[in-house]
Amino acid sequence: MATTDMTRHFGVADLLRLVAPAIVMMMFTSVYAIVDGLFISNFAGKTSFAAVNFVMPLLMILSSVGFMMGAGGSAQIAQAMGSGDSPRANRLFSLVVYVTLALGVALALVGALCMEQVLLVLGCDEEMLPYAVVYGRISMVSLPLFMLQTEFQTLVNTAGKPKLGLVVTVCAGITNMVLDALFVGVAGWGVQGAAWATVISEFIGGGVPLVYFARKNSSHLRLGRAGWDGRSLGKICVNGSSEMMSNVAFSLANILYNFQLMRYIGQDGVAAYGILMYVGMIFSAVLMGYNMGVSPLMSFQHGARNNNEKRSLFRKSLLITAFFGGAMCVSAELAAPLIAWAYGSYDPEFCLLIVHATRLYMTCMLITGFNFYASALFTSLGNGVVSAIISFVRTLVCECGCVLILPLFLGVDGIWVSFTVAEALTLIMSASFVIALGKHYRLFKVHED
Repeated sequence: MATTDMTRHFGVADLLRLVAPAIVMMMFTSVYAIVDGLFISNFAGKTSFAAVNFVMPLLMILSSVGFMMGAGGSAQIAQAMGSGDSPRANRLFSLVVYVTLALGVALALVGALCMEQVLLVLGCDEEMLPYAVVYGRISMVSLPLFMLQTEFQTLVNTAGKPKLGLVVTVCAGITNMVLDALFVGVAGWGVQGAAWATVISEFIGGGVPLVYFARKNSSHLRLGRAGWDGRSLGKICVNGSSEMMSNVAFSLANILYNFQLMRYIGQDGVAAYGILMYVGMIFSAVLMGYNMGVSPLMSFQHGARNNNEKRSLFRKSLLITAFFGGAMCVSAELAAPLIAWAYGSYDPEFCLLIVHATRLYMTCMLITGFNFYASALFTSLGNGVVSAIISFVRTLVCECGCVLILPLFLGVDGIWVSFTVAEALTLIMSASFVIALGKHYRLFKVHED
């Protein structure tokens, strides 16, 4: 997306074409875990499958720094571009990438050393523990590259190269699928094979963009000398903290879900919840991809003080989010039997559990997109504090509270509906922030305009 293109008016069709690469890119990123799950469940069994789902939230917590740096950095870089300060945009871009890479290496070392102890503290049982430790430690090999991959998913749009991100992610996703088939399906390496397939694909997903931006290229950004800018880095971290908080909080909530399901059902519950997460990844990828694609545009218009286009983007985004949410909810309800067959055809009772859980849980898609968009909106406008509050309350307060309280009255079904109830409560808060701050950010028409 060229800088000059950002200044023009975008219709709904233009906006969808603009964000399509980011949406597809996020969907292929989700393929990693989904394909791992399909092969592990069908070739290695439910225990291995449950073990991978048990360790996955911990891996997402460790990688969440990439989301923070990508979202916060994108907003600052796009605003610098919007104000015409390209040298500063490149310095910020370089600083973000170098800091993320350094943090990734440090977190990978800590994660590898402490993996078993942390999993025991989280309640992993003896049967699942060996599989979870193996998958987790192997995943640490590519953690720095995975963090860069999540970061570049946002930054390639800011750099005006959404198709680069799409091509790289598709190639990485295809690599993961092919290697899963070879390592798990053919060679029978089980959890280890799935982990190494993911590691190799993440080296492609994070390494190729790193090489591209390190060399002379045709984008708006290039890696070079950054120089230490603690003040700007602090703003980037604060502004992107909502995305990090969202991922950390979501992962903590997943840990709590697993804990509750182990109490009420056992390994079958953890495995079924893992399947819901895989389905949710695909649907959430559409919403997150849209926000990744549109957020740099909103940041640019905010930096350029183009209030009319900001209002237009805001209105269109609400309509598109509503459409996506409705379509995804209906799709999940209809596809529930197919999902159950794909993951649990070897166990009829497990299939019934998957269908029931899917149809209760996926009603959340009617609401989730609006909360995603509200958080991303305030990040793109430079208000990371409000964005972080939405993310924090949504997951750590509403969702964790619901998953603890609702089962006391509704039993296991209370666990499956917890996410929908939490999203509805969060929507009230999100709408209140938008209404209260909308005039300040010129999202609504004011007399001075």
